[in-house]
Amino acid sequence: MNKLKVTAVSYLNTKPFLYGLLNHSIQDRIELSLDIPSACAEKLKSGEADIGLVPVAVIPQLQTPYIISDYCIGTIGAVKTVCIFSNSPIDQIEELFLDYHSRTSVQLAKILLAKHWKIKPKLIPAGPGFEKSLQAGQGAVVIGDRTIELFDFYKYHYDLGEAWMDYCGLPFVFAAWVSNRPMPQDFVLAFNEALKSGLDHIPKLIYLLPTPKHGFDLNKYFNQYISYTLDRDKRKALAFFLKEMEATLQPSLANSLVL
Repeated sequence: MNKLKVTAVSYLNTKPFLYGLLNHSIQDRIELSLDIPSACAEKLKSGEADIGLVPVAVIPQLQTPYIISDYCIGTIGAVKTVCIFSNSPIDQIEELFLDYHSRTSVQLAKILLAKHWKIKPKLIPAGPGFEKSLQAGQGAVVIGDRTIELFDFYKYHYDLGEAWMDYCGLPFVFAAWVSNRPMPQDFVLAFNEALKSGLDHIPKLIYLLPTPKHGFDLNKYFNQYISYTLDRDKRKALAFFLKEMEATLQPSLANSLVL
């Protein structure tokens, strides 16, 4: 039997999903690889992967996207690990570096800059190592585990999950489990069962995982900042986010999304 190729984000917030997938019989039906979010998106787009935990901004670029899981990487308010960092207040940022790790966070930042903060800094695509070299008047969108040490490095930090909630009153979905074709129903059921099992083991993972920084509260991060259930409100928020992006989308692709 050919295994389905699955690509997933390699961040701390994905560990419960990985634990579930690797401790369930579903592991015999998948070939799992770990990547940064933008690489997950490229693998799914190219067909190198069959399923991916991908930044949701890539969904409209897929010909036949299917969200196959009831679980996601989401938040209801502050998310902790997706922020704009700067030594200048948000309204004094003249140049904003954009994290190469994720399309969704970059698109989210663009929406918030225009519609929430109503500012127009120069946007600069960034490469590795950008996050610790900001000068006065510069800011950076940074996502993932690298953010954890930056709170002590920069004077100002703006949580994009919190800003999105302030802007529209909705939760946010950063990444979802998406396939590029329909999956067998028995596989989908088993896949979701594995993911749920991983989430059920979060209390155990808190003891097993190393703390990324002294004083970092894993329990609070997994249970307060990250919200894993792709419920009705998050699906509504996802649809609204994609609508906010629609100026750059082809309507035929946007309408092909299967939620």
